Amino acid sequence: MKFRRLGRVCSRIVLVSFLIWVSVSASVWAQQTSPPAATESNVSTLPAAESISQAALSSQNSGQAATSPAATVTTTPATAESSPTLHLGAGDLLEISVYNVPELSSKARVSNSGDVYLPLVDYVHVADLTLEEAQNVIERRLQDGGYVRNAHVTIFLDESASQGVTILGEVARPGIYPALGDRRLYDMISAAGGFTQSAGRKVSIVRQHDSSSTITVNLPRDLSTDLKDNIEIRPGDTITVPRAPVVYVVGEVGRPTGLLIDNGTLTVLQALALAGGTTHTAKMGGTCIIRKGPNGMTETKVPLKKMLEAKAPDVTLQADDILFVPLSGARVAAGRSFDAAISAATGLAIVAAHP
Repeated sequence: MKFRRLGRVCSRIVLVSFLIWVSVSASVWAQQTSPPAATESNVSTLPAAESISQAALSSQNSGQAATSPAATVTTTPATAESSPTLHLGAGDLLEISVYNVPELSSKARVSNSGDVYLPLVDYVHVADLTLEEAQNVIERRLQDGGYVRNAHVTIFLDESASQGVTILGEVARPGIYPALGDRRLYDMISAAGGFTQSAGRKVSIVRQHDSSSTITVNLPRDLSTDLKDNIEIRPGDTITVPRAPVVYVVGEVGRPTGLLIDNGTLTVLQALALAGGTTHTAKMGGTCIIRKGPNGMTETKVPLKKMLEAKAPDVTLQADDILFVPLSGARVAAGRSFDAAISAATGLAIVAAHP
């Protein structure tokens, strides 16, 4: 009797175990067969692919949104002034390679006519083209001639003879200086040895591909004090540093000299003060300004005594003016004194130009 009861209990245990095993197996089988549908649903919700620049912009936007919900991103398109484009010119040495066709790789120099010789395609005009434009021209020549299908050309600028900056005028070492990369006006002036003592501060820049317009900047005497005019210099630009205007003070003054006006203006009283003032033998009533005009030299009387007494307005001098203070009581003809003033100023011009 006891053995029968024990057999029944065992049978029930085996039956329950079997049912549990069946349910677990069914659950596992269902999980193994369901992933394809889940994967399909996940793929359908993934965002579309975007370029690296778009991804960077998106991450920047998300980062700013996290710190400031109202923040917005504004982008300014690059202009020709901020990002100068490199153009090829005569004398440039190019390394040209064609992808997967090493036989067509070559090194060639741009001729004075702006052409470069390449195997199979003969001469190609590349002057005034950017590197990308020159690559496209050569690719079309290779494809149109049936030499290379789907040609991919790469040009490397090995030597740049056309990318120099010309510096003329009153600098220590005028000449042509390389300007690859980011270059500024102060950099190029420093490379040329800086200003001479007779240099003016009204500097002009002529762009290589826009010679019709000239950029003019008035530089300070000390360049380190003001950087707002330190403009960008492009390859092929021409920088001209003019000679400062000179005003000559001669006659009965303390120090007859030529005065450089490198920036600003100069009046009669200022010039007289810089020249050491008048001597005790000066004839103030005979002071005059000798000026060269379209009709030759002219002489203009200056009421110097009234100027010193603030009874007459001060007169502004112009470039190359001669302020002449004659000797009091001199019995010299007007023509003789006129010639003497010009001769004295001529001698001072040498001193002013070569201090």
